[in-house]
Amino acid sequence: MIYYFATKMYKIILPSYMRISKNTQEKLQHLLKAQDYKVRYEKGNFKGGYCIVHSQRMIIINKFHPLESKINTLSEVIRDLEIDADKLTAEQQKLVKKIKQAST
Repeated sequence: MIYYFATKMYKIILPSYMRISKNTQEKLQHLLKAQDYKVRYEKGNFKGGYCIVHSQRMIIINKFHPLESKINTLSEVIRDLEIDADKLTAEQQKLVKKIKQAST
């Protein structure tokens, strides 16, 4: 089993139309689910906000972080992963493109 722990907090600038809300969090989760990743919220001692268990395609996010941090963390994961655009809707593809552009 291989674990990847994020140890840095990146300031991800979300596209201007995205708000810090549960709806935004759910959109990002659905995008990752379309990539066959499971998103779980657990307690943990990982400061970066998430860890990825590669063999299980699972993303674990620190459940004690505030909503803004969770959304930034999901955006960071999306930015770092190789995203298969064929598995996404047109709206999700636009979102991925904007997240990747905003982080550069």
